[in-house]
Amino acid sequence: MSDLVLTEKKGPILHIVFNRPEERNAFNVDMLYALSRAYDQMEADPEVRVGLVYANGKHFTLGLDLKNVAEFLKRERAFPLPPESINPWGTTENRTRTKPVVCAAHGMCITLGIELLLASDIRIAAKRTVFAQVEVQRGIFPFGGGTMRWPAQCGWGNAMKYILTGDPFEADEAYRIGLIQEVVEKDQLIQRGIELAEKIAAQAPLGVYATLKSSLESVALGESVAAKNLFPQLLALMDSEDAKEGLLSFVEKRSAVFHGK
Repeated sequence: MSDLVLTEKKGPILHIVFNRPEERNAFNVDMLYALSRAYDQMEADPEVRVGLVYANGKHFTLGLDLKNVAEFLKRERAFPLPPESINPWGTTENRTRTKPVVCAAHGMCITLGIELLLASDIRIAAKRTVFAQVEVQRGIFPFGGGTMRWPAQCGWGNAMKYILTGDPFEADEAYRIGLIQEVVEKDQLIQRGIELAEKIAAQAPLGVYATLKSSLESVALGESVAAKNLFPQLLALMDSEDAKEGLLSFVEKRSAVFHGK
């Protein structure tokens, strides 16, 4: 793995950590590749049930290292990600992740950082975190999924207020519009992220993955497609060992122990 994005498996959680603090975690091409490889690691390891994304240094990320990435875009005419790997932003025809991701932001969270939050599943931020979607101030527009996910997740008016102006806003406003789900003290940020990840990891993995898949199908393909798949997915889960354990633990009035089988 690259030193630009560190990974560490702690039980069922894969910690994915931005590690370019001297550049305020701005993503150059190598760092984009490294994050994609980290998501590959999360997906490939059967012991990992959830990813937790956060950053070293004073800031979550200033977004793209625009000069470095722009040169790649002009030359290759494609977004800089390994074609065989997962796209953490879900905006290309790369493989799709199946495991949930929790993101914990602090400091500054700009452009591609916001879009990474929108592409994840649960987002929290430290108080006084500053957000901004400033592409229109640079002569371009959000191309990491922002134009799709901002309106869908934060509402049209809230989305247009920020993606058409590039105006900055802080964590309380991010919470109000639904960009993040919790605001916490900076010194509690990572621990709260771990608590949320652990809570997810304690549930039946196959049930978690099926829930995520059905939800993503509904967003991407429409409710009718997701509805058509509900019953077949349920029947498949009911035959699993985890479903049997879930029922038995309910009858025996104890906590279930799931193995993802």
